[in-house]
Amino acid sequence: MSFKLTILGCNSAVPTVERHPTAQLLTANERFFLIDCGEGTQVQLRKYQLSFQRINHIFISHLHGDHYFGLIGLINSMHLLGRNKDLHIYGHQELKAIIDLQLAASNTELNYPLFFHPIPEDNEQILFEDELISVRNVLLNHTLKCSGFIFEEKKSKRKISKEKIEKLNIPYEKFNSIKEGADWIDGKGRVVKNDEITIENTPSHSYAFCTDTLYNEALIEKIKGVDLLYHEATFKKELSHRAKETGHSTTFDAATIARKAAVKHLMIGHFSQRYRNLDELLFETKITFPNTYLAESGLVLDFNKLSS
Repeated sequence: MSFKLTILGCNSAVPTVERHPTAQLLTANERFFLIDCGEGTQVQLRKYQLSFQRINHIFISHLHGDHYFGLIGLINSMHLLGRNKDLHIYGHQELKAIIDLQLAASNTELNYPLFFHPIPEDNEQILFEDELISVRNVLLNHTLKCSGFIFEEKKSKRKISKEKIEKLNIPYEKFNSIKEGADWIDGKGRVVKNDEITIENTPSHSYAFCTDTLYNEALIEKIKGVDLLYHEATFKKELSHRAKETGHSTTFDAATIARKAAVKHLMIGHFSQRYRNLDELLFETKITFPNTYLAESGLVLDFNKLSS
């Protein structure tokens, strides 16, 4: 199945000409999930030719402006462009009041149904789930209530081997049970094991989005072994005191969490505007966790192509 992540913004509180605030688009088998919506997100979606009308679910981690100031503009543009399908927004309860106020102040009645789903303040749960993927929140340790999100693709059913099925003359109505793992008993009573007539499907993928947070070892078990961890690294290690003052992490913090959680890949982001050359943050992170990427605008990560 298709499972891709596009970085729309990677900066911290103040946008620059080169770097926009936090926003990411995860596409999972034609499901479009927007993760945070900093200022300029809809422009970035246009720039990278991503249809925002295909976004049905938006997850907002917390109510610092660099993570949601682009939301009302995106909601309004969807309205002006004739959207009529549902939009689901997941955020802390105060966000609903903000959206309602902004729509009321502009006398806007949306053309489409908007559903708001509050994120729990003090517990973790599944926020969205269908037959292919689940999304749950994880509590982060910031200066106000803040949640990360874990996206887990469900294990695909096994693929039927066309050659074996035809050779054994297995009827079509048995295909579903075989995909679910059932063996086949032929006309002579011989049991044909499932793995003899099926093959593994595409491996399932997982993505953990952990934005603004202090170093937090409580995350380790929750994100254990994910394919890709996004972890904020606002500062270099030398500014660890500043990270603690502002509720953020350093490159060393992000790398340490990734190493202890045995994740396959790490991506750092939410960079302070003081850093013009992001390679120095990447270099410092790789000392502790070599398999690290920079979250740069326009970067597309195809999980099917990530090396193990």
